[in-house]
Amino acid sequence: MRLDLENLPTDTALLHQLVREMAGFVGERDGEIERLKAIIKQLQRAQFGRRSERLDADQLALALEDVETDLAAAEARRPDILPAPARAQPKRKSLPDHLPREDRLIDIASPVCACGGALHSIGESVSEMLDWVPAQMRVIRIVRPKYACRACATVVQAPAPERPIDGGLATPALLAQVLVSKYCDHTPLYRQSKIFARHGVDLERSTLAGWVGGACWWLQALHDRLAENLFASGHLFADDTPIPVLDPGRGRTKTGRLWAYTRDDRPWGGPEPPGTVYVYAPDRKGERPAAHLGRFKGVLQVDGYAGFEPLTASGDVKLAACWAHTRRKFYEIAESTKAPVAVEALRRIGELYAIEAQVRGQSAALRRAARQESSRPLVDALHAWFERQLTRVPPRGALAEAIRYALGRWDALSLFLPDGRSDLDNNPVERAIRPIALGRKNHLFAGSDGGGDRWAVVGSLIETAKMNGVEPFAYLRDVLERMVDGHPVNRLDELLPWAWKSGNHVNT
Repeated sequence: MRLDLENLPTDTALLHQLVREMAGFVGERDGEIERLKAIIKQLQRAQFGRRSERLDADQLALALEDVETDLAAAEARRPDILPAPARAQPKRKSLPDHLPREDRLIDIASPVCACGGALHSIGESVSEMLDWVPAQMRVIRIVRPKYACRACATVVQAPAPERPIDGGLATPALLAQVLVSKYCDHTPLYRQSKIFARHGVDLERSTLAGWVGGACWWLQALHDRLAENLFASGHLFADDTPIPVLDPGRGRTKTGRLWAYTRDDRPWGGPEPPGTVYVYAPDRKGERPAAHLGRFKGVLQVDGYAGFEPLTASGDVKLAACWAHTRRKFYEIAESTKAPVAVEALRRIGELYAIEAQVRGQSAALRRAARQESSRPLVDALHAWFERQLTRVPPRGALAEAIRYALGRWDALSLFLPDGRSDLDNNPVERAIRPIALGRKNHLFAGSDGGGDRWAVVGSLIETAKMNGVEPFAYLRDVLERMVDGHPVNRLDELLPWAWKSGNHVNT
């Protein structure tokens, strides 16, 4: 029972007992809150600690979710004798306008006042709550009436509509759901099979696998067109990531690669829309990027992988190196040994990033001018400082290795100075391969080289859709419907995510 502050007991002993109970409870609750806050801080520090001490990002997120839930529960606990605290207005974003609204009117019982007078409207209070409508499976019955001619016995019937999977049950919407669940939400097909079973529909994993293969057959041409569009750009980011691939002949998995190529002109206000294309290859040989980028001309922003070097032989491709990779080597040394040279290197590189933060979003010309004025002196000074330090540190130590890594790529690291389109690092494409890493943990492995190709096809379209603010399910459903209905092959550009968005306005 909550204590009535307007009618406190007069018995002194009872008041003392109430105060002791309140103090004990508040002390217990505050201690629990402090303990949970300390755990949260410890988990947050684990994200930036030494590599050997770091938690996996997904494990960290799960741990934080549980602890923050415990914290909210502890803060909500209070003895009934305490008055309810005044609630501050929540600081949250308004709910999206595109969501459907359902009005529920809660009105007074009578339009007559207690004094007997008539009540008149002076306004209303409106609040919103976010609801969830569970997914629902349905059966679409296709009815085609038959007609016969009494004169000549001819039978007439409308032709059956094209199905995305020949003889299959799945509509484009269901195929889009399976693809998004597998390649965007990282739910393997065997788990999806169990989800469908909860809805009362038995769909074997092998059936879902056949649907994925059939859907990718329709989407392959669009993936190829996306690749052509991106490779025609003048500036790309490139990287690769491993994926385990089942190798039945040896009874174990082998390591395939998904090569990722990203265009992101947004930091300098470029005209081209952002996008990412993945290309599967069974290995990491240098001939792979050479084959993918055979017609590319421009600046390729990469990490330190030597396989990109042959691309520069013709003179049509320039490599811009990644300052984040360079910085990472000094960061690891600074964290483990606190070496003054590593700490100073981090400080100097940090000055370059501070300048970049100021010019982000400006035009390429303005970025170039700011870099020439402010960044170039810092880069020249850092180069001279690295050369001096290289003569002073142990030649076989980690510091010497980090300095030689930077000096050996200095021209590529300096390419951002005269080119306002280039960034300091390769982060845009690294962000693009993070979903692949998450999918890798959930899928465990691709079932074959063909599975790697399908991963590349669907992953490219989903990631590009996300980069352009397009909801992947709505996009894939509509694209599959149009393709099944006979969308012309020579108009595939209309189905690329940024072009599709202009006529559909469906956002993430």
